[in-house]
Amino acid sequence: MSKIPLTIRETQEKLLKKEFSATELVDSYLSQIKKHNNEYNIYLTVSDDKAYEDAKRIDKTISELGNKSVREFPLLGVGVGYKDIFLTKDIRTTASSKVLESYIPAYSATSVRRMERAGVICLGKLNCDAWAHGSSGENSDFGPTLNPWNKEYTPGGSSSGSGGALAANMALITTGTDTCGSIRLPANYCNVVSLKTTYGAVSRYGVIAMASSLDTVGPLGRTVEDAETAFYVIKGEDGLDGTVKNSKYESKSSRFRIGIPKEFFVEGLDVDIKKTIDEAVKVLGKEGIEFAEISLPSTKYGISVYYIIQPAEVSSNLGRFDGIRYGNYREVFGDEAKRRIMLGTYVLSAGYYDAYYLKAMKVRSKIVSEVDEAFQKVDALIAPVAPTPPFKIGEKASDPLKMYLTDVYAATANLCGIPSIALPSGFNKNGLPLGFQLMGPRFSEQNLLNLGKIYHKAIGYKPSVAF
Repeated sequence: MSKIPLTIRETQEKLLKKEFSATELVDSYLSQIKKHNNEYNIYLTVSDDKAYEDAKRIDKTISELGNKSVREFPLLGVGVGYKDIFLTKDIRTTASSKVLESYIPAYSATSVRRMERAGVICLGKLNCDAWAHGSSGENSDFGPTLNPWNKEYTPGGSSSGSGGALAANMALITTGTDTCGSIRLPANYCNVVSLKTTYGAVSRYGVIAMASSLDTVGPLGRTVEDAETAFYVIKGEDGLDGTVKNSKYESKSSRFRIGIPKEFFVEGLDVDIKKTIDEAVKVLGKEGIEFAEISLPSTKYGISVYYIIQPAEVSSNLGRFDGIRYGNYREVFGDEAKRRIMLGTYVLSAGYYDAYYLKAMKVRSKIVSEVDEAFQKVDALIAPVAPTPPFKIGEKASDPLKMYLTDVYAATANLCGIPSIALPSGFNKNGLPLGFQLMGPRFSEQNLLNLGKIYHKAIGYKPSVAF
């Protein structure tokens, strides 16, 4: 096999036509990983034995069921990499932290089990910011992930390996978590598609928690169709995450209307990002989609609210990793984890709870109210994913506040619990990926996926990899 297919459909068509076997497909993926992983630090654990075990089962299924196998198993033959905060039975799960360096889970996350039942090939566990704390992938205790499009630049975080694996052709689908852009940033910086799902659409059972009122699970892929296929495999109630509902969004009209929040297009936004969104508005406008400028005045406080609520929840969730019940001693926590634990403990402490945490929750409610009101007038919102294209490794590492501002356009979706799709739109003159996001009302994933397909069809989008 000289070329690894870049989409689910192409992979499955070639498997069914016997152009290659699932075992040969694994050979190619593992060869690609072996060739490039040491340089780009994308996989922390490569599950060779599990991959070949999965492949043999797939080859047998195809032999017995033929074309029916894809209907029975929608992710048949799909090489997947899991962000290393997804528990995988008998496969090391570290959260990219030395605290869990040797942890082997006894069970798998719901999303992992559902993908396995749908026919995936498990290739391994992907690097990320430790405990999912970060926007660049530089906070991993096992070293930063580099961007396959240009290794001097970050691939985005915290799901850095999830974006990098797709750009480096080391997986066909990857999983990620998004607490404030951690799925969307890697997609945006690595020229792939991601779906930040509605809070309550996908179970988080078996996923190491960061901030429990903000965490969401979602897929990354090279095309909207691939992300859509993965989403419908992992979504829905499992009886193990009480926040999950089998809800369905009913579109209010047959014609899409998209809001342009004026607060998201202000000073500080990179010129190329503004230009690519302006072009996207023109493209979608030609497809019959209406646009209207709207105002979301309280969203300017979103990043401040997020960096009060999130550390508070982090300080609670990391309390279980005390070196007794799980993992190594607390002294192994990295600087960013310690920073968030201290911030969170401070804002929850006596005398400061009302001044910080309670006030932040009130502002969060105000933001939710404004966004809900906007969705009475429009079906979606268009916005940047980040204020700049990918930035250089080390550029913001010494200034946490500067790094935190990378998330400024991401916070709204998480604070409101709404879905967002990140769509690649091309490259700037330096060869760095560009893109934007579309946010919708709760449980409107299908609307966002449809809009993404309309946009990519209109521009003639073709999935690509860096090498």
